[in-house]
Amino acid sequence: MKKSLYVFSEGELKRKDNTLVFETQAGKRYLPVEDTKEIMAFGEVSFNKSLLEFISQKEILIHYFNHFGYYMGTFYPREHLNSGYMILKQAEHYQHPEKRLLIARAFVKGAYRNIRQVLKYYHNRGRELGELISLIENLGQGIEDCQEISQLMALEGHIREHYYHGFDIIINNRDFRFQERTRRPPKNFLNVLISFGNSIIYSMMLSEVYKTHLDPRIGFLHATNFRRFTLNLDVAEIFKPIIIDRLIFSLLDKNMITKDDFEHQVEGLLLKEKGKRVFVEELDRKLETTINIKSLGRNVSYRRLFRLELYKLEKHLMGEKVYEPFVASW
Repeated sequence: MKKSLYVFSEGELKRKDNTLVFETQAGKRYLPVEDTKEIMAFGEVSFNKSLLEFISQKEILIHYFNHFGYYMGTFYPREHLNSGYMILKQAEHYQHPEKRLLIARAFVKGAYRNIRQVLKYYHNRGRELGELISLIENLGQGIEDCQEISQLMALEGHIREHYYHGFDIIINNRDFRFQERTRRPPKNFLNVLISFGNSIIYSMMLSEVYKTHLDPRIGFLHATNFRRFTLNLDVAEIFKPIIIDRLIFSLLDKNMITKDDFEHQVEGLLLKEKGKRVFVEELDRKLETTINIKSLGRNVSYRRLFRLELYKLEKHLMGEKVYEPFVASW
């Protein structure tokens, strides 16, 4: 399986014959191009046109993140799986209010059910989350009643707001209090981790979209407007609770990331390079974990589930099978 390549150092990424080399002051590091799915550039990385031509041939994406770990943009190969038919189908379902609402509702339903699964998982392990689960289940019953995208977005935000307050009960670490969801800049350590993890999963989902005939610019829950990509945000909502949130709980429970892994800067809080490395290493391990999918009759990695979710959406758009979001069963 191809892997994500994370670059934290400052240096130059070059093409060397038929492979990649990353050159820093410490020396050269050769990179296995055939095993690389995408490059996540967190450090100051420079490259030239020859490199871009090479990775375009190899269908490798480069995702850029700023100093604080926020997603900035992507260099992607020319749309090699471009499909006029699928673009028309996406546009058709986006412009038809009922068709768009059906898909958007499925995304919110998937996110809600996975949020509930996470809470139940920890409740069954002694965390007092029963009251919160009941509250969220009551909110979840309203998903089917939403007749506008704006209502769905508001309800999804309301569910997630209550869910985040369950983090304090799950984590039980005074250094990592949730308090409230804050972004750009996050106001505490926990919000830094949530933003960092979400940025990565949005980028990974974008890489998967490019491996299908879908167009990432046409989402259904998030409005397709002047923002470049929205479909990856839609689908990532389903997986954030079971991938990123559970990873954060595990990292903090094992003290693999502590408050010493952060530093205060003028613009806000920053996760240091060591903390970022620990985070992405554990994320890769998580994504390689396989689970049994009954409908397929075989084990599938979490990363593979991203692609399968997009294939299901393609089938829905083509009228072959109604889209049902993935819901964890553990």
